[in-house]
Amino acid sequence: MTAHNNYDETPLAREVAELTRRRIALAEAVLPRPTHTRVFTVANQKGGVGKTTSTVNLAAALAQSGARVLVIDLDPQGNASTALGVEHRSDTASVYDVMIDDVPMRDVVQSSPEFAGLDCVPATIHLAGAEIELVSLVAREQRLRTALQKFLGEAEEPYHYVFIDCPPSLGLLTLNAFVAAREVLIPIQCEYYALEGLSQLLNNIELIQKHLNQKLRLSTILLTMYDSRTNLANQVVDEVREHFPDQTLTTVIPRSVRISEAPSYGQSVISYDSNSPGSLSYREAAAEIARRGAGGATLNGGVATTGPTEVSTAQAGETN
Repeated sequence: MTAHNNYDETPLAREVAELTRRRIALAEAVLPRPTHTRVFTVANQKGGVGKTTSTVNLAAALAQSGARVLVIDLDPQGNASTALGVEHRSDTASVYDVMIDDVPMRDVVQSSPEFAGLDCVPATIHLAGAEIELVSLVAREQRLRTALQKFLGEAEEPYHYVFIDCPPSLGLLTLNAFVAAREVLIPIQCEYYALEGLSQLLNNIELIQKHLNQKLRLSTILLTMYDSRTNLANQVVDEVREHFPDQTLTTVIPRSVRISEAPSYGQSVISYDSNSPGSLSYREAAAEIARRGAGGATLNGGVATTGPTEVSTAQAGETN
């Protein structure tokens, strides 16, 4: 009996018990649905902070819970398309055709094999030249918003969430994403220089609010690559939460081998290893995001107002 009690008090036993508790809590959770399509831009001009990883895994976690989710891959590298298992060879119809050639979004969207209700607008290598081609186009900052608004309005089944994965820069592609969205989600890695450049990003969001999209707001900050063994990681967490207490999610995403491995198999970590700590963390973060936006109360002091790309889920279902 004593040996059993001693085993229960070991760090490994406590960790296993905690993971089991989290799995049970997630299995029993019923996530609320927003009354309007929530459109997120996932942005940070720093590379390697977990933008694409967070986009893919949050989308997969929400789709697993029964939500309809659309991922728009706006990064020429096409990593989100790869992780969601959709075709994105150079001859594939993609977001490039939507933005440059006015191809309807419905003609390029693909279903991800990850989960039912998870769709993706893929990126191809052609997107690398889009920054230059957009310069000469009319309404160059609003190309994505116009296409997305039309697509959401015509959808037979409404989407609950749209995630736009941005390249690690502040060019015209990222600008299109900001204009198309209502909410900004910023992943921040728990490492040195984590907050470097964040003030520039926030200044750009403020400029876009003033001139191009008044309804845009920073709604969510997700802390990624957290290692509880280091003082630095804990200092970054404390600093971010001090500066952004309302926007920062309680859940932090740990450093995880499984999270890193999953894309090489064309999967999210949610489907690759659903019981891993990384998967549980992304599912918990997705649940937080869902609860924060419950009832469509995502903007303007809890009042949901219909904007350019915020389509009522009831309206979308009635369109056709």
